[in-house]
Amino acid sequence: MNRSYPTTRLRRLRQSSFIRDMVQETRLHASDFIWPLFVIEGEDIVEPIASMGGVNRYSIDQLIVQAGKAVELGIRAIAIFPKIEANLKDEAGSLASDENNLVCRAVRAVKAAHPELGIICDVALDPFTSHGHDGLLSGDKILNDESVAVLCAQAIVQAKAGCDIIAPSDMMDGRIGAIRAALDKAGFHDVMILSYAAKYASAYYGPFRDAVGAGKKLGGDGKKTYQMNPANKDEALAEIEMDINEGADMIMVKPGMPYLDVLQAAKTAFGVPSFAYQVSGEYAMLRNAVDAGLMGEEAIYESLLCFKRAGADGILTYFAPMMASHLAEE
Repeated sequence: MNRSYPTTRLRRLRQSSFIRDMVQETRLHASDFIWPLFVIEGEDIVEPIASMGGVNRYSIDQLIVQAGKAVELGIRAIAIFPKIEANLKDEAGSLASDENNLVCRAVRAVKAAHPELGIICDVALDPFTSHGHDGLLSGDKILNDESVAVLCAQAIVQAKAGCDIIAPSDMMDGRIGAIRAALDKAGFHDVMILSYAAKYASAYYGPFRDAVGAGKKLGGDGKKTYQMNPANKDEALAEIEMDINEGADMIMVKPGMPYLDVLQAAKTAFGVPSFAYQVSGEYAMLRNAVDAGLMGEEAIYESLLCFKRAGADGILTYFAPMMASHLAEE
């Protein structure tokens, strides 16, 4: 193709709104969004999260109300994250595999009220462990294989509760294959796995850890011995390939915008459904900048459009209801 000025004037296709809209390559829809929601114990509770303006924790009855809002807005799936009371945590994260834990009760309640809404459950031990790690701890060492066994049990109780998509975010080696085998053995052949295949040891998670009350006691290397080095891209592709080979139906890159190169490389290399998480730190930066008048809300739209352009089939974002409402108005 030989394009040159003045025969080719690319600004012709930008001169008015009708042609800009007509030739737009990437589009957002409410069904692109997955809405992360935080659940807590109690009744009739809507508890603001100070580090994430506009985001709340909800008791189960209020979570059902938010799930109904998602359905009305055309959001097809939510992801449920619990804040577990400190007195219920222990070093082994025992509550994670209890079928009557907060997550499982929330899933059952939402499914009963809104059966058409997809539910994604995080599989990791950090909300349930007193030390805040995603796996079992022995001294300063995370026990990989022993942790995987507990994660399998956690996945089973979530599937029994009605979870549609199991999303392991722990970054233990071999957990996708083990969870797939455990789900199949228990008869949950149709439960999908969305692997946090490339989850980086990122500074962008701070507000989330505040939201779920996890990770404050981490010391030393923190989660760097199992989450990925932000400097590495080839390693991410290796992680993603292994998880696909082990049975992942979909893959996730987390965080999102700082790692769009990883997302695009993964989509190009493997062609599987690929998701990205616009994490709490990304949300907080955008929310605070917009609230301070430093940027308009168009910046939020632009950020999500970039996810789609890079290859995201689905985007986990706390902006989901706001953006779905804006798109409906358009």
